[in-house]
Amino acid sequence: MILDDVLSSGALPALEATIRFAGQRNRLIGHNIANITTPNFQQKDVSPRDFQDWLARAVDDRRAKTGGGHGELELDSDRQFRVQRGGGFEIEPLKSNGGVLAHDRNNRDLELLMQDLAENLAAYQVATDLMRSQMGTIGVAISQRV
Repeated sequence: MILDDVLSSGALPALEATIRFAGQRNRLIGHNIANITTPNFQQKDVSPRDFQDWLARAVDDRRAKTGGGHGELELDSDRQFRVQRGGGFEIEPLKSNGGVLAHDRNNRDLELLMQDLAENLAAYQVATDLMRSQMGTIGVAISQRV
């Protein structure tokens, strides 16, 4: 179908994956913040750099198969990202190496968590702004306005 081709071309699939990642990571960071004083709590995180590398491999594979930026992204599961049926994925957080191990065996670092939260929010905002721009362009094309 034409609409499926439009929605799976260009940067839209990568933007969608980035928005999903940022949303899931935001929940994870919030969970870490909520448990900052919980004894024996070990913070977990997913590396944004690993996500970018994972997504770049899928984009490169799509380019190699189609000769350009068209078609679905074929994401493969790995140790931090589990692909679901229907094209979505879930993050698989690893233990965070950051933070200072306190006397209650909690590895807390509130400043680092706040930095991660701010950086994650910025990535989410950029991806949603780009998605909104792309969808606006598609909306103009569909309505046949100039």
